[in-house]
Amino acid sequence: MKIVKRILKFILMIIGVFLIVIAVVLLVDIQSTNYLEVDNNTSADSNSSLITNVNIIPMNKDTILVGKMVYIKAGIIQNIADTIRIKGVEVIDAKNKYLVPGLIDMHVHIWDRYELGLYLSNGITAVRNLWGMPMHLRIKEDINNDEIIAPLFFTTGPKLTGPEFIGDDNLSLVSPIDAKEKVISYKKRGYDFIKTYYGLTEDLFDAVVAQATISNMDIVAHPSQKVPYAYHFNPQIKSIEHVEDIIQQPLNYKLDTLKLKEVINDFKKSKHNAFSPTLTVYNNIYQMLIDDNILASEKLQFMNPLIKKVDSKAQFDRWYTTKLRDASIVETIKKQHDFHLEIIKKLHKVGVTFICGTDAGIGVTIPGFSIHQELAFYKEAGLSNYEVLKTATVNASKTHLIMNNMGTIEVGKVANLILIDSNPLVDLSALQNPKTVFIKGRKLDRETLDNFENKARNRNNLIASAARYLENLIVEQ
Repeated sequence: MKIVKRILKFILMIIGVFLIVIAVVLLVDIQSTNYLEVDNNTSADSNSSLITNVNIIPMNKDTILVGKMVYIKAGIIQNIADTIRIKGVEVIDAKNKYLVPGLIDMHVHIWDRYELGLYLSNGITAVRNLWGMPMHLRIKEDINNDEIIAPLFFTTGPKLTGPEFIGDDNLSLVSPIDAKEKVISYKKRGYDFIKTYYGLTEDLFDAVVAQATISNMDIVAHPSQKVPYAYHFNPQIKSIEHVEDIIQQPLNYKLDTLKLKEVINDFKKSKHNAFSPTLTVYNNIYQMLIDDNILASEKLQFMNPLIKKVDSKAQFDRWYTTKLRDASIVETIKKQHDFHLEIIKKLHKVGVTFICGTDAGIGVTIPGFSIHQELAFYKEAGLSNYEVLKTATVNASKTHLIMNNMGTIEVGKVANLILIDSNPLVDLSALQNPKTVFIKGRKLDRETLDNFENKARNRNNLIASAARYLENLIVEQ
């Protein structure tokens, strides 16, 4: 009996030491991102300013307001006029540069706080995280309490799937009662939205929608192959994700233009759902197929090390092996990407509302930087520059009521803004490397934004990331 007690005591001691080590690792990782912390010693007026000599692209209509002034107080746009006289605030001479609403990426997967700086560096002032975990609730709390400088942060709960095992990173529902309880739980815990995912059966899907309606929680839908695609046009579903799922589900993996017409007509009839194509993440399959050294590329230095080691490598190995077995896969993937662009053209023609989402944070889709490729694809698909910019500003902000306070430059809106040298309505590349980003009125210059990038490059937080992922598996399953 004494031996058993000693063994148990030893095991508990090992567990205790392990937990202490993990706690220290997590603390060190948080301390490593203290460059994002709000400096409490700064002036109380640090998020108030007067911008002069600026050309405004307001995004509430297709126009440019030339030579204006913008008064920001406590992070809110107070006035826009030819002349504003205010004392006691910083005056920022824009020197005829262009002021645009901060960009919004509506489909991201956040793995650590370093990525928050990468989004800001690329002019992204709000994100919608679609893979909710406990760590995201902590990030959201710190942002909402103005403890860290970061994009405005919105997150779904864990991905809801059916009883069929799809992966340990999903929440497998087993009954309608289970589905309703999870929705209620996510609302109570502070998640903003529900994400339905691959594998939800009709009874489970119906239960999620019914309870989400009662709980007043918007749904973001990754289409489930267990229900008809038209199921996803329910008004409680505010956006449908991924253009490739149109091909994989209603088109049955065929580039079928006749069958596509039926899907286009269903979208045309729907007035409730936005569509997030996430063209970049699928195109990155093609990029992996044509670049055998992509995992060692400069851009992959910005990927979370756990994701790079596990997911990025797994995806690359999958497609590299497929290419060795069948070289025609390269052309097949390229043809499907081109067909995606045709789908966007047809959806745009019938008036579908697009919102910009990149699926950044998985595979080789880099946080922050990828939005510029996504926007370029919309342009290639036939949208005008103004229509492209709407996808990442006003369209995104209208998707959910809790995001309505951003996306345009108007009195009363949050001062999430980017100041750029030239007109993006002429050249979308003007959005890259913004000279100044305003997040809730707080000015971030290019030097600060470059520092955010440098801090995130080749970061060494694999163990901390693994610990947070393990926490998710323990808490959510």
